Amino acid sequence: MKEQAALYFTMQPPSFDVISDEWTNEVHIGDCLEIMRAMPSESVDLIVTSPPYADARRHTYGGVSPEKYVEWFTERAEEMIRLLKPSGSFVLNIKEKAVDGQRHTYVLDLILSLNREVGFRWIEEYIWHKTTAAPGKWKYRFRDSWERILHFSKTPNLKMRQDAVKVPIGNWTRARLRNMSDNDRTRQQSSTNSRIGRRISAWEGKDMVYPSNVLHRSPVAHNTGHSAAFPEWLPEFFINLFTDEGDVVLDPFSGSGTTFRVASRLGRVPIGIEINPEYVQCRS
Repeated sequence: MKEQAALYFTMQPPSFDVISDEWTNEVHIGDCLEIMRAMPSESVDLIVTSPPYADARRHTYGGVSPEKYVEWFTERAEEMIRLLKPSGSFVLNIKEKAVDGQRHTYVLDLILSLNREVGFRWIEEYIWHKTTAAPGKWKYRFRDSWERILHFSKTPNLKMRQDAVKVPIGNWTRARLRNMSDNDRTRQQSSTNSRIGRRISAWEGKDMVYPSNVLHRSPVAHNTGHSAAFPEWLPEFFINLFTDEGDVVLDPFSGSGTTFRVASRLGRVPIGIEINPEYVQCRS
């Protein structure tokens, strides 16, 4: 693994005619739309980001209304799909907001636009269960304890390293396996005749298994001065899943630079873009 890069930044985007050290290992200050337009096509292996949500962080980013959000983001997504290599992935963390007592549909509309208008393939939806969500009371809903993490790809032939994100199987299996019946040791067909079978004995002798698409993790992040900083586990999980060492990882809404730092620590080549220079800090 290479030495971790510092979080450098530049106010002017360099020439992106070729892939070089001039544009990697830096956070570039400016509108990601303009900076991405200067970058070469099919030069990025993974885009992982969490953009400002609709009407969120107005004092920092000016805010984008839910009604205009899809158009605003789609224009930037057209550059993202151009930048991705054919084997690349795009991971988007986003959440709806409540407007006039009901959930707004802008995230659902954005998913459809990314698929139908931009051309992304919608591969999976991960649910981030925020295990330490703050308590509270609202008139028509309970506390908000989950967010979407959407996985898109450019082509059907995406890179995915599933073995890199295996998790411990858990102590519950020991008692369950000790009490297995004969039926558990054979593949049983579903009672609904769905032709989907299961065999509990498939868990025997395993210490690590593949995770589910529900990620039970804390939203707590280190104090970065940013109002909505990524927890480091989030980009780390998807960087390990969708890239190899030496691959290029882009965060076009870099914020405090969590994705940048994690990508560097994991031996990837980071690129960040951030419109607010106050959030870009030199770190090692």
